[in-house]
Amino acid sequence: MAFDRELGDLPQSLRWRTWISRIEAVLFAAAAPVPRGDLARVVGQGVSIELLIEDLRAELADRPYEVARAGDAWLLRTRPAFADAILASGAAEAQAPELSEREVAVLAAIAYHQPLTREDLKDILGQDVPRDLLSRLRARDLIAPGPRAPKPGAPYTFVTTQGFLAAFGLVSLVDLPDREAMMDAGLEGEWKGFRPA
Repeated sequence: MAFDRELGDLPQSLRWRTWISRIEAVLFAAAAPVPRGDLARVVGQGVSIELLIEDLRAELADRPYEVARAGDAWLLRTRPAFADAILASGAAEAQAPELSEREVAVLAAIAYHQPLTREDLKDILGQDVPRDLLSRLRARDLIAPGPRAPKPGAPYTFVTTQGFLAAFGLVSLVDLPDREAMMDAGLEGEWKGFRPA
């Protein structure tokens, strides 16, 4: 039996309610932020994903979790007010990406200056960035290959991902801490405060 996206046999109010439930189920089951196109496959053609998400957010207003946006994708995540309870339980230890200071510095450089080549990273950080460090960040879906650089040999560049946005609680790169304010506070070289949410 084919999946019925349209739900044409249901009254409009029940159809809308079912689409909201489908969006919630997909977000609940997903291990990563779910792009708009994937959500669109479970609702009627031409239905506004934004309106469904808005209604789902309203339904979850009193719940300990919320719908959050990461780029052009969405995910369910625990509200910040419950962070202490989750940390006290020990349940979140395996979920938060453990990053070394070096990995955080590389991520910050890429986030603020992307797309960057390995040579660009060396110029910013003052030392070579090992390929295995970049591979670990790629395996965690925090960075991805970007366009080839317009330089001799056309080296690969690196950019951040929706997984990066989700891990750091950002909707878009515009939400990154202001670099100038970090410099004024003497924090730019240390990237303090740039930790996963």
